[in-house]
Amino acid sequence: MAEFVYEDLSFKINGIAFEIYKTLGGDLKEKVYAEAFAELLERDGIPFRREVYYPVRINNKTIGKNYFDFIVYEKIVLELKRGSANYIQACKQLADYLKLSGLKLGLIIRFTKDGAKVKRIVNIT
Repeated sequence: MAEFVYEDLSFKINGIAFEIYKTLGGDLKEKVYAEAFAELLERDGIPFRREVYYPVRINNKTIGKNYFDFIVYEKIVLELKRGSANYIQACKQLADYLKLSGLKLGLIIRFTKDGAKVKRIVNIT
């Protein structure tokens, strides 16, 4: 049976997402959800960094740059989205982030009119 990567940690993050949706609904801007996430991660004593710059490098030269919405526990990349637009692109982008950073788990949390939807993406490389 495959290992469930960071089960307890991701369970806590999922709980925060559902709490935010229950409180705010699914029709606000991504920035509002990011502020809410930061507030509740801090409230719960969960270590995080926000809007984390991550350069794409080759031969010690930066050839591109990425910004992660959050890195939680220094282990999980968290990307927040509003609605379902560009969902496939967001999944691919997060998989690329994981590959470049070497981190094992990424979560895309979409706030929609139907609830908070969480997609786990595991880096298997």
